[in-house]
Amino acid sequence: MPPQSVEIIGGGLAGLSLGLALRREGIPVTIFEAGEYPRHRVCGEFITGLAPSTIARLELAPFLVDALRHHDVAWFINETPSRIQRLPAPALGLSRHLLDARLAAAFVAAGGELHTHTRVTDLGANPGRVFASGRRRGGSAWLGLKVHVRGLGLERDLELHLGANGYVGLARIENDAVNVCGLFRRCTATGRGPELLLAYLRQAGLDALATRLEAAAIEADSFCAVAALSFDRGVPAADRVCLGDAAAMIPPFTGNGMAMAFQSAELALEPLIDFAQGKATWPAACHAIQAALHRRFRLRLATAQALHPFLLQPRRQRWLAALSRARLLPLTPLYATLH
Repeated sequence: MPPQSVEIIGGGLAGLSLGLALRREGIPVTIFEAGEYPRHRVCGEFITGLAPSTIARLELAPFLVDALRHHDVAWFINETPSRIQRLPAPALGLSRHLLDARLAAAFVAAGGELHTHTRVTDLGANPGRVFASGRRRGGSAWLGLKVHVRGLGLERDLELHLGANGYVGLARIENDAVNVCGLFRRCTATGRGPELLLAYLRQAGLDALATRLEAAAIEADSFCAVAALSFDRGVPAADRVCLGDAAAMIPPFTGNGMAMAFQSAELALEPLIDFAQGKATWPAACHAIQAALHRRFRLRLATAQALHPFLLQPRRQRWLAALSRARLLPLTPLYATLH
């Protein structure tokens, strides 16, 4: 009996890496993606907590071979240097523009069926259907903004700037570019394209950072934005498989969102193979995937969400600064939960 097919809604990191791994097992896979490749996405574009075992199981090494290795983070609170944090393991720096396109090409080369510019409107939980369609939208006031910049020097491999009701991460990526990605509470700031990011930086009290960006070469075509981000941990229906940000979005200061996308694909792989090969029912596969996701991500999501408010509010940022000066800022335990 031929294997049952799998349908994936969303061609981001989770959907593409899962689809490619399933194709290597001879399973028919169709991916529906609303956008196209290559494309820019609001993303920190550095990966922390991606275990070698995940890279090996999903055979990701060829796609990450030229990723930059980042070793430390410079924290700034209200534009004042606060702490240099040494990462427990190197983070990987690579743009989504390049990484998504590589995975998409490999998926098609492996015999996968990829439909771009296709938005699925029937969102029923059909057997064999996987939802990997990215960030779940909610009624929140969060806004994500991102742009690539050239000619911008960094204090360390990564910089994290905390402002009033927002923070911004700067990470080196390929071709001597720097990815600038920020999360802000929506306000009255206005502007077109990169000017909107500069306006939000100044609204957050990050004037010096905005001036640095203005003095560099901003790549306007890399600018993108996403609104109404939701950080709640929704519980999917028993007959539904949601992966990556579609399952739960971790606060972006952790740099763990890209790793979680790959890890969720890894966790879903074996149950979906069993389903496709007739060894497990669809409800059993859904239950196995949901249970694995819960075990793997529960602690890191809870930890990151508990710390997140301290990055956004000036009064709590002062506590962060005091803890940092006393060498009590709990960054090392946080990074430990990301693996």
